[in-house]
Amino acid sequence: MVVSENGVAGLAAKLAAVRRLGLTERQWREYLGIEARALGHGGIAAVARAAGVSQTTVAAGVPEAESGELEGLPPGRSRRPGGGRKKAEETQPGLAAALKGLAEAATRGDPMAAVTWCSASLRDLERQLAARGFRCGKDAVARMLRAEGCSLQAMAKVLEGRQHPGRDEQFRHINAMIAAFAAAGEPAISVDGKKKEQLGPYHRDGRTWRPGGDPVRVRDHDFPDEQRGKITPYGIYDIAANRGFVSVGTSRDTAAFAVSAIRRWWQREGSIRYRGARRLLAACDAGGSNSCTGRLWKDQLAVLAQEAGLEITVCHFPPGTSKWNKIEHRLFCHITRTWRARPLMTAQDAAAGIAATTTYQGLKCTAVLDDGEYPDGIKISDERMRYLEERVIARHGPHGEWNYAVLSVPRPAPEPEPAPPPDPGPDLAALAALAGIADLGALLEALAVPFAAAREQRPHLDRGHPRRMASGGTPWRLPYPAAVTAAACHQQLRMPYRLLEQLLGAHESTISLATRRLTPLLAAAGLTPRPGGTRIATMDQLHQHAAAAGITLVPGRPQASQPQIRSLQPRHAQS
Repeated sequence: MVVSENGVAGLAAKLAAVRRLGLTERQWREYLGIEARALGHGGIAAVARAAGVSQTTVAAGVPEAESGELEGLPPGRSRRPGGGRKKAEETQPGLAAALKGLAEAATRGDPMAAVTWCSASLRDLERQLAARGFRCGKDAVARMLRAEGCSLQAMAKVLEGRQHPGRDEQFRHINAMIAAFAAAGEPAISVDGKKKEQLGPYHRDGRTWRPGGDPVRVRDHDFPDEQRGKITPYGIYDIAANRGFVSVGTSRDTAAFAVSAIRRWWQREGSIRYRGARRLLAACDAGGSNSCTGRLWKDQLAVLAQEAGLEITVCHFPPGTSKWNKIEHRLFCHITRTWRARPLMTAQDAAAGIAATTTYQGLKCTAVLDDGEYPDGIKISDERMRYLEERVIARHGPHGEWNYAVLSVPRPAPEPEPAPPPDPGPDLAALAALAGIADLGALLEALAVPFAAAREQRPHLDRGHPRRMASGGTPWRLPYPAAVTAAACHQQLRMPYRLLEQLLGAHESTISLATRRLTPLLAAAGLTPRPGGTRIATMDQLHQHAAAAGITLVPGRPQASQPQIRSLQPRHAQS
C-alpha cells in the first residue's frame, strides 16, 4: 500500500515518541521492521522516511522482527562482530605510532609507573597529526592516549624540598609538649596568620545555591582598592577545647599584632576557660610575624607574660612544615569554606563569616575586629635582647632556637664578672734607669711645669689669641710619664720609635711627636744625646743591655735590690 504524506507525518510523531523510551540499536531496528511489515508494500520506504534512517536499516529489522533473532548475532549485541565504521588507527597504518611519538615529547611522570600523563592538548595533537597526513579527531586521539595509559592530570603539591635534619625530632617534641600541657589542664594553642584578604566585590572560589541566572556579580579584575583596604586575620586555635579565635586586623601583620591577638584571646576566653593556669603553650610557624628569629615577637611575648602572669612556652615548627600546624587544617580551612563564593565587602562581613564557622565535630569560632595601628619597622635594641636572653627567655628542648619559655617573673640579675686586672704596662722606672735616669719621679716633677707651659703655648700661637672657653680635657694618647721615658730612651739609648711603640702601646708617630717636643726640656735638665753611645734596636738587644746593667727583665718577679721591668712585651701581646 502507498502511505500518504499525512500518514507519514503521523508515523513520524509516533516513532519520535517511541524513540524517547531509550531503546537499544537492535530494539529500535526491530521496532522499525515491525512497523514496516504492518504497512505492507512500501512500508520500508515510508518508515525510513518517517524515522529519518536508511532503508537498509529498516529492511534489516524486518527479518529480526519476524524471527526474533538475527543469524550469527550473539545475544546482547546489536551488530555482528566487526560491524560498524573501522577505527582510525586501523584504516590509517602508522597513526598510532605517530601519535605515540608526539605524545612522548610532552609526557610527564615516571616511565616505569602505571600511569603517565601528557601535557599537550588533544586539539594540538590533532593538528600535528594532520600536518603529518593523518585524519583523526580529538575523540579518537583521547581514546588512543587512554589505551597507552595516559591521562589528563593536574600538578600535586607533594614535594617538600630539603628537610631540616631536626624535623622529626622537633615534631616529637611538640607532640610531647602538647600532651603534657593537656594532661596538666594547661592551655595549648596553635597560632598563625591567615592570608590577607582584599575587601570589596572581588571573586572568590566556590559555588553557592542561588536562583537560576542570578549569580553574585563581582569585579572582573582583582586590582587593589586602596579605600577599602585589606584585612589581616590572625587565628588562635585551642587544641583541647576545639575552639577558634580570630582577630581581624585592618593594619599590618606584625609581631605586635600577633601578640595582641593572643592577648585578646586570653582576656576573653583563655583566662575563663583555664582558671588558675600559670602556663601557656603556643605552637607556631618558624617565619612570619611569629618568626623564631623575630626580636619584636619575643619582646611583646615578654610584656604579655608579665601582664597575664603566665609563663609562655613557644614551640616553632621547622622551616617548610607550616602545613602541619593544627590551625591550618582545624580552623583556617573551615573559614575558607564559609567564605566561598562570598565577597567580603567590609571587615564586619569577614568577621561575621568567621563567627558563623562550625563543623560537625563541634568547632566554634569567635571573631573580633582589631582596628589598631601596628607600624612595621620597629627595632628592638641589643641591650633589650641581651636582657631578655639573660633574665626572661629560658630555652629548652632539642633545638633551643625553636623552643623557649618566656618567664612571667625575670630571673635575678647575674653577678657581674670581676673586672680584669689593669695592664701594668712596662716599668717606666726600670726603662729610665737603663737610659741613665736614676730618679724618674724627680725628673717628672722638674719637667711638669715647663711641659704644661709649652703645651699651652702651642695652641695659643696657633690661634693667635688666648683660649676663649674651657678645655675639653681630652686625654693624651701617650701619658706624660711614658712620653718623658720614651724621649729619654730615644736620646740616651737611640731606641727607634718602632721598638718604643711595642713597649708603650702608642703609635710611633705619637711617640716621635712627643719626643721632639720634650727634647728641649730634657736638654735644659742636663740630658743630652750621647754621641756614639749605645744603640738598642731590637727587643733582644734591650734584654741583653738590661742583663749587662744588672737589671733582671723577668715579668712578675720583683727584685729587692734592683729596679725591675714587669713586662717588655707589647701591650697587644699581653691582652
